[in-house]
Amino acid sequence: MKSRFLTLKPSGIRIQVVEAGKGRDLLYFHGAGGHMPADPLIAALATKYRVVAPLLPGYGQSTGEDELRDMLDITLHGLDVLEALKLKKPIVVGHSMGGMIAAEMAAIARTEVAKLCLLAPAGLWLDDHPIVDIFSKLPYELPGLLFHDAEAGGRLLASGGDMNDPEFLKQFLVMNARRLGMAGKILFPIPDRGLGQRLRRIAARTLIVWGTEDALIPPVYGHAFKKAISKSKLVKVAKAGHAVGQEKPAAVLKAIREFF
Repeated sequence: MKSRFLTLKPSGIRIQVVEAGKGRDLLYFHGAGGHMPADPLIAALATKYRVVAPLLPGYGQSTGEDELRDMLDITLHGLDVLEALKLKKPIVVGHSMGGMIAAEMAAIARTEVAKLCLLAPAGLWLDDHPIVDIFSKLPYELPGLLFHDAEAGGRLLASGGDMNDPEFLKQFLVMNARRLGMAGKILFPIPDRGLGQRLRRIAARTLIVWGTEDALIPPVYGHAFKKAISKSKLVKVAKAGHAVGQEKPAAVLKAIREFF
C-alpha cells in the first residue's frame, strides 16, 4: 500500500489517499475507526482491484475537518473526492459510516455512482433495534462490538501494541478522539440524518453485506436497506461481526466479484 495527498477544489481540503493493487477501479470509504493497520480488507480487495481509499478529514493525515459541518457537507466532500480522483466507473464501497456516506452520494448524484457496495452501513434507526452508542465505549470494549472473534479483533486493532500499556493507550485515545470528533457530526447521538427518506433515490446496482454476528448494528438493518434500495442484494457472512470486511475479507471479496 502507498499513500499520496490530494488537494480538493474548490474547498482546498488536503486529504491522504491510500492506494493498492491493479485492475478495475474500486473506491473505498472507511468507517468511524478509519483504516485499520495493514487493513485486511484493503489488502484482499487489492488482489483483484485497484483500490483507492481516501481518509476522511480528521483521519490519518487528512485535514479540513472544520470545513465539514453536517451530512450534506460530508456527502459533497465525498463527491468532490470522486471527481478529483478521476476514476473510471469505480465500484464504490463503504463500511459503516463510510457506507452511510457512499449511500448518500449515490442518492444525491444518481448518475455518478453506478455500482455500490455497502458493508454494514450506518444511517438508519429502528426504534425496536437500537444501535450501540460507540461514543460511550472504552477502548477495551471495542473488539467485542466490532468483531465476532473479539480476541483476534483486539490484536488487529492494537496492531502489535498493548492496550494495557499506558503510553500506547494514551496515543490510541488521542488519535481516537480526533476521529470520533469528526464521526460524531453524523453519528452522534444517533446515526440518523434522514438517509432512510433518500434511499429510494439510489439507482445504482447495490450489494449489501452484513456479518451475522454484528453486535454494533444488528443484521436486521440489512433487510431495511435491501427493502429501500430497488436494485439491491443482501449477502450475510457467517461468523463475522460489524467489521465484516476486516474479519472475513475473502468472503467480502468473493461477494463483490460475484455481484459486479
